[in-house]
Amino acid sequence: MKRLWPKSLGAQLALLVALALGVAQAVNFALLLQATERQNHVQTATLAIARLAEAVQRTRTGQTTPAMMRGSLSTAQSPVNGTMKLKPEVVAQAREMLGQVGIVVGEIRAAQVPAREFQVQVDGQGRMLRRAAVLERRVIVVSAEIARNRWITTAAPLPPLNRGVFGWLIFQTFVLYGFVLLTVLWVGGRLARPLAELRQAAERFDRRTAPEPIAEQGPADIRRLIAAFNEMRTRITGMLDEKDRMLGAIGHDLRTPLASLRVRTELVEDEAERARMAATIDDMNRTLDDILSLARLGRPSEPEQRVDLPALVDSVVEEFEDLAADVTVEEADRLAVPMRPNLIKRALRNLIENALKYGVRARLTVRPDGADALVQVDDDGPGIPPEEIERMFQAFTRLEASRSRDTGGSGLGLALARAIVDAHGGTLTLANREGGGLRAEMRLPL
Repeated sequence: MKRLWPKSLGAQLALLVALALGVAQAVNFALLLQATERQNHVQTATLAIARLAEAVQRTRTGQTTPAMMRGSLSTAQSPVNGTMKLKPEVVAQAREMLGQVGIVVGEIRAAQVPAREFQVQVDGQGRMLRRAAVLERRVIVVSAEIARNRWITTAAPLPPLNRGVFGWLIFQTFVLYGFVLLTVLWVGGRLARPLAELRQAAERFDRRTAPEPIAEQGPADIRRLIAAFNEMRTRITGMLDEKDRMLGAIGHDLRTPLASLRVRTELVEDEAERARMAATIDDMNRTLDDILSLARLGRPSEPEQRVDLPALVDSVVEEFEDLAADVTVEEADRLAVPMRPNLIKRALRNLIENALKYGVRARLTVRPDGADALVQVDDDGPGIPPEEIERMFQAFTRLEASRSRDTGGSGLGLALARAIVDAHGGTLTLANREGGGLRAEMRLPL
């Protein structure tokens, strides 16, 4: 059912109106059918009662024989019995009409029966009833007791249902659907257009560029919504700018005392203690750099450019080879990718460092994969439990069960790497390899 439900506002409004109109037309059809049926019954009953009044009048004035008369039947017992569909409203109508013309009778009976079950074998009306029976129509039978063991009975066939009424109703429905749905689609389009622009503006929101206000259009409620969105976006941009200024000040204020401590460690005579102190200060500096880089990633100062990705990966691998690290990369053809090279280098360094810390060595491959450039970093470490993989991308998260604190790090490497790749419109995922170890897979759009 959800698949059939339209997604756009205009289509949903049109469908709802179409359903409501369909229900209204169905009710109208039922009421019209009921009114037509009631009118046919009243007219047919009136005809049968008029014939009954005429037959009773002639019988009492002696204008015909008591056994048989044209268009009516005289019998000792009424042919209307309890097995038929009795019509008490016709009995009341007959008594009222007969009373209006001054005809007094005893008991009156009326019923509706199929013509094939009630055929009066008299001239004229007998042929008419037989024709009604052939056409499978119904008749209204009215019987009145004019004397003891003396009943006069007349009948009139119900007219067939006028099919032209239904054709007109169907034509009316199509006309209504045409006018109403076209109007609803036009109104829905006017409502949906500013909402679509609002959605697109929200999707395009990028703090790296100054927000352009959306034109306020549409109904008053939508105009107020657009104005509120413009104001909210301006406030968010201002808050992010203030955050960047605050982080810059914090970074400057922290680096100064850290630099002072680094100088003062040179005054420590114990070489081992001096080395530990220097390593701690270096870790603090790296952690501070990671925090500031992660916080400022939304507005990088480096321009985007097309760079040969295999060459960039080679340059990063050479840095680790100069430090005698076990890092290898497979040769790859030239592959130009739009990127900010310094940020991508930072992400690659973090992935390689993780592979070396927890997997002894790192093996890299670079290749095109459809519309993306794919970089894979494999290690020979213990891997990560599948249910914990996504959690590893959260800031300050470390998996203590398989990765010791002795390896260092603040738990920001993967979070920063993913943020960098996301900012380039790519994806970064982790997966355990079948032969053991972990694979980091970075995709960048070409």
